[in-house]
Amino acid sequence: MQRHHLTPLALSLALAFAGAVHAAPDDKDKPDLRATYTKYEFRIPMRDGARLFTAVYVPKDASRPYPFLIQRTPYSVGVYQDGESHYGVDYYPKSFGLPQDFADSGYIFVRQDVRGRYMSEGKWQEMTPHVKANKAAGEGNESQDMHDTVDWLLKHVANNNGKVGIYGISYPGFYTSASIIDSHPAIKAASPQAPVTDLFMGDDSYHGGAFMLSGNFDFYSSFTEEKNPAPPARVRERFDYGTADSYDYFLQRLTMSGILADLQPKQLAYLKPTIDHDTYDQFWQSRNIAPHLKNIKAAVLTVGGWFDAEDPQGPFTTYNSIRKNNTGIFNGLVIGPWTHGGWAGQEGKSLGAVHFDSKTSEYFNKKLLFPFFEQNLKDKKADKPIAEVNAFETGTNVWRQYATWPPQQAKSQMLYFGANGTLPWNQPSAAAAAFDEYVSDPRKPVPYIGYPATGVPKEYMVSDQRFAASRPDVVVYQSEVLEDDVTIAGPVTPKLFVSTSGTDSDFVVKLIDVYPQEMPS
Repeated sequence: MQRHHLTPLALSLALAFAGAVHAAPDDKDKPDLRATYTKYEFRIPMRDGARLFTAVYVPKDASRPYPFLIQRTPYSVGVYQDGESHYGVDYYPKSFGLPQDFADSGYIFVRQDVRGRYMSEGKWQEMTPHVKANKAAGEGNESQDMHDTVDWLLKHVANNNGKVGIYGISYPGFYTSASIIDSHPAIKAASPQAPVTDLFMGDDSYHGGAFMLSGNFDFYSSFTEEKNPAPPARVRERFDYGTADSYDYFLQRLTMSGILADLQPKQLAYLKPTIDHDTYDQFWQSRNIAPHLKNIKAAVLTVGGWFDAEDPQGPFTTYNSIRKNNTGIFNGLVIGPWTHGGWAGQEGKSLGAVHFDSKTSEYFNKKLLFPFFEQNLKDKKADKPIAEVNAFETGTNVWRQYATWPPQQAKSQMLYFGANGTLPWNQPSAAAAAFDEYVSDPRKPVPYIGYPATGVPKEYMVSDQRFAASRPDVVVYQSEVLEDDVTIAGPVTPKLFVSTSGTDSDFVVKLIDVYPQEMPS
């Protein structure tokens, strides 16, 4: 058993006091891309000789030139469909992963397997370090690979207008960010969406230093080291937990060595280093792309979701780093009520039991994303300028526009752990500032959701938390009923003063809006 002492905690809040993408049609309603686009496949040479597999879709209407819109991915540009082999120029995707407006408007769509993945040559690296001494054979640099790709496309793909845009969600979001460092002058617009940015401090692997076991185990057991160049398997392998609940799977094995024992060597190749490097050492520091986001010449629109369980911090870190290190460019931020990439595949009307009263994804894609690329790649005039920050305010369920993030009108506010489970806005007296104590059992750790699941369910951030509040190893503090509306519009930073009898501990702090006892249906 581990005994933990908690002295009064303070939560630093940035508070602001506040006084439609065209919904993607069903696949059956979308035009056949084969009728309007011609596909080409290339192996584009990089400066070190590695060749990157690239699929290019060019509009058949050659009456006008078109800009490039590029996505670089470690997940394959798509060489199989419906489990059947269609490798080669006869394979067309059902969509380009963007609203139909883009295909209708006309772009030269480019998809590229990044270095070392699937059909591309070279050595793949986790979060490719921008600066790395003593590179192994085949290792590259994403900014250079993008520069060489753009140079080649401009010279070898006819009927282009000389302008390039980049976009991508999650890992492709990272490649978008990394590709615009010291950017090629032809790159005019980039949209890193849910970009993986710092795997230790806020994205995917560790959240503030706490290892995300379920999410990482589920991801890396299927995202594996493979020989290249080679097409992906027809069916993506998923790990068989042998149970409907990964929590039970982990408890049955208890130790990390026991948990990893069922994995094949190729499944450990990417996962094991994330476990071995359990402090913010050079391994992680070199993979943080944020300090290198400099000399960017493109307009940037970074996108994220309030309920993104995988990369919740990446959009904010990316936006702030670009803002700090680059002047004279448009640097925008969009944050909506979405899960990881939810703006691309969901309507955004609700999440779990929470409703947002509109199709928020439609608004983003129609009013923000599509105009952003049209203006920067085709010189289309805007009906009105896109605000630097567009943030969806839950509760009131409205989009707010700001000049920066956090908003200039926000002010810092502290909440304090008080006696008897209170959560006051004012610092308790010294006499009241004792400590709270609880006992945790490593054999019965606190789960993050109250129902069986493997991996990380999309809606877990809005799930009912009463299952955890009733546990004896969870300390709960609750404020008085709020008399006025309060909007959190900035970072939430917990400050803990703790002592523990354990050799190591993770402390997870959740700031939760307590719903009225009678919820509307």
